[in-house]
Order: sequence, then structure tokens, then C-alpha cells
Amino acid sequence: MIADTEIKSPRVRFPPSPTGYCHVGTARMALLNYLFAKKNHGAIIMRIEDTDRERSTKEYEEDIIESLHWLGLSWDEFFRQSERTEAHALAISKLLDANMAYISREPSKKEPRKSVEVVRLRNPGTTITFHDFVRGDITVDTSDLGDFVIARSVRDPLYHLAVVVDDADMRISHIIRGEDHISNTPRQILIQEALGYARPVYAHYPLSVATDRSKLSKRRGDVAVRDFRAKGFLPAAILNYLAILGWTPPSQSEFLSFDQMITEFDLSGIHKSAAAFDTEKLRWYNRHYLHEMKADDFASGALQVLEKAIGERSLSWNGAVGKALVPLIHERIYVWDDLRELVSSGELDLFFADPSLQPTLIPDKKSTPAEAVRHLQHTFAVCKAVDAVKWTEEGIKSALWEYATAEGRGAVLWPLRYALSGRDKSPDPFAISAIIGKEATLRRVTSAITALKSV
Repeated sequence: MIADTEIKSPRVRFPPSPTGYCHVGTARMALLNYLFAKKNHGAIIMRIEDTDRERSTKEYEEDIIESLHWLGLSWDEFFRQSERTEAHALAISKLLDANMAYISREPSKKEPRKSVEVVRLRNPGTTITFHDFVRGDITVDTSDLGDFVIARSVRDPLYHLAVVVDDADMRISHIIRGEDHISNTPRQILIQEALGYARPVYAHYPLSVATDRSKLSKRRGDVAVRDFRAKGFLPAAILNYLAILGWTPPSQSEFLSFDQMITEFDLSGIHKSAAAFDTEKLRWYNRHYLHEMKADDFASGALQVLEKAIGERSLSWNGAVGKALVPLIHERIYVWDDLRELVSSGELDLFFADPSLQPTLIPDKKSTPAEAVRHLQHTFAVCKAVDAVKWTEEGIKSALWEYATAEGRGAVLWPLRYALSGRDKSPDPFAISAIIGKEATLRRVTSAITALKSV
């Protein structure tokens, strides 16, 4: 096996097919090629393989490019296979002239009563052995492949012919791709040999599977990069998770920066068995990267998401309350979408709108309405006396704690908690008061007193 350290200026390619949105499998393929090329000071070629004219769309192409750029991946050269028709036609002509391929008239697959002319490669039926960077030597008897079709016409190549010609013209030295392409390799080697092209080095890594071991499909939205982006996953978390999915870095570290990935990457570290793509594990990675963010950056991101989500619930936005909620948010979420769900569930409504109160629920179970009124009136007076500097969770608790201990914590703190939240389950009243501010706290306590007196 060739060691990474022996490789000089490799040329690799990202060859996505624009027949669906950018799938995490596409992103992983691009990342492995990127790390290998950067580690070995090589070049990266982005090649849109759009020979499937019926399913390829501009929308999917743009999504793939945008998604890979969002992840932080880039390339040195860009091509579209559909724009290389002349090069493919010249190769087909060369094979036909050398009698290594022939035109065959056959029934049309779409219209069996009609016939079409296709181009077939003359298969010599040899046994081919190629070395795989991940799996070692692989030997295939190609006689079972027969004379396979390489073009729909002399100017309309199929995938195998186009890929081989493009790889040769673009001087691709290493083909790093999923194991589903192992079966394609013998056909492509036969075409290479017929055209007199040099053979690149192959590395076929195991494909990622779902947690139930089923195949991940790029036409399933839940594994599209755009959907993870929309849910608020961070590019760094996705890249880190995709990198260690089926690869063990020499440092054994679970968390790697982009530069660390490049420094440590070696194809020999790729596992031979399939790794499961676990969204919950990705969420765990994302939480790590959220916690690694600078405090100001996290607050800025959280407030942007929170303000929009609060607006969607038709609640009045309060920037001071939003900023006060940031520490609570920091501990509760794994991705930004968790914050949206906290808001959409109504869990954070109590911080942005005064609650509706049921008077019978204001006293604790052992107190009378009159006793609850007395405790709330005392609480109002104590809170009103707390100055702005001491208006913190600890400051409010310190001011009320002695009275609550003497009178009974349930009797004092339950009415306050309910007055502030309108719920039987909520954060403690000191935390709520610190977040909503002195003015809102006094207003809500007053409303509770009024509600009790009206009973």
C-alpha cells in the first residue's frame, strides 16, 4: 500500500450528480477528498456529473454548490460533464475507429417496437486486479460483464465512458468514493485500457447507513444538508461528525478543527465496516460547538432566532428579556431549532406576556386566599425595595428568603411562582423575576392580589 506521505500533489474530484439535494453522503465524499488533497498539497476538481438529463436539474446543482460552500469546502477547478460532449465524442470515435467498440442496433427500452443505435465496448473478458487503498487488492473476472453499452449514440455518452474520459483529461490521480462504486470500477478500467489511459489509485470507503442499518437516500429530506442547515446545525459540527464517521484520527480525539482534520487525515485510518449516521450523535456534536462559541456570538445567534420565533407567536418582543434568557437557552438547546421549538411550544410565553390567572390556584394547598394576599403584599413591598443593582436571581432570593422561611416557603413562594408564570410547573420565581425585570414582576404580583380580592 502507498503511504500518504509518499503521495506528491494528487488531483482528486468531487463528482456529484445533480439529481437530488446535497445529501450528507455527498458532503462526506467531498470532505474525504478535500482532506486528502489538502493533506498532500493537491488539487480539487469539482465536476457536476449531469449525464442523466431527465433527473438532473439546475436547482439541485445550485443546492449542492451552495451546501458544500456553506460547509466550508472549496475547489480549484470546476466543470460540468454536459459541457464536455466534444471530448466524449472524440473518445467514442477513437474506440470505434480502433474496433474496440461497435454500434449496435437494439430495441428501445422506452419504445420496444422501435430500435435505437447504441455504442458497446468490445469486452476482452480479462481478469482485472486493482488495488484499493481501503480494501487491498480486488480481482474481478470481467467476462460476465459482456459487451456493455458505453453511449446512447456517438455523441451521447453514458456515465462510465464520460467519467473515464473526464478523469483522464483532468489528470485525476486518486478516486476516493463510496463502496457502491466498486462494481463500476472493472467497467471503467476496461474503458481506460481501451483508450490507453493510465489507471488512477482507487479508495472505496464504506457507505454510511441509517441507525437501523438501512441505506441513506439523497432523495430523503432528513439527510439533506439544507435541512440540517435549516434546523440550525453548525457547519463545524457537521464536518467534524462526518470526518470521524468511519475514520479514526491518530489522536483519537472526537473533536477536531478543520486544520486538525487535515493534519491527521490518512486513508489508512478509514474503517472497513459501515458506520451509522446517528442524528442524535450529530446533535451532541452540535451542542459542543454551540458551547465553544464566543459568548457574544452565541447570544447574537440566540437572540436572532428567539426574536423571530417570538414574533411568529404574535408576542411582543422585549430585548432585555431576550438577553436575560440567553443563559437559560444556552443550557437547554443542542441546535437552534430546539430554541424555535421551546418558543412554539409556548414554554417561553411567560417571559414575554403576563399570564392569565385562575384565582383558586394562587394560594398553596395549605393557605387561604387571605393568607395568600398577605404574602403577596409583603412580597410586593420587598421586591419594590430591591434596587436595580441587586435585581438578580440571588438578590431577589436573599431579600425574600428570611420571610419565606419564617412563614412557610410553600405559602410564600407558591403564590409568587403562580403569579409570575400562571403555571404549576415553571422555573423558580427568583429566576423568572430576574429575567422579566422589576416592573413586570410588580405588575404580575399586583394582578394576582387583585384576582384574589375579587373572589
